[in-house]
Amino acid sequence: MNDFYKDIYELVKLIPNGRVTSYGAIAIALGKPKGARLVGYAMNLCDKTLPAHRVVNRNGWLTGKMHFAHPDEMAERLRAEGIVVVNDQIQDFKTHFWDPSAELGSM
Repeated sequence: MNDFYKDIYELVKLIPNGRVTSYGAIAIALGKPKGARLVGYAMNLCDKTLPAHRVVNRNGWLTGKMHFAHPDEMAERLRAEGIVVVNDQIQDFKTHFWDPSAELGSM
């Protein structure tokens, strides 16, 4: 595993319960503003004990759901944290969005 993937996983561990962030926000926080796709690749490969369900696309869509044990697991885990998910999209996304750059500064 490369160091960038390790950095991604360490940042994902910091996403608070009941909040979500995006692939792009993680990439920006880690100094790779064009690295959203790479963050997505890392999330696809991660151990799902990591709170990977809290990482979604920039519009709140659960684009990574197919990488969980079953297709509804991502939504179920988010709902268990109080987030409303309808048709694989987080409702009131801006309220639940956690911006790691704003919360943690540059990493």
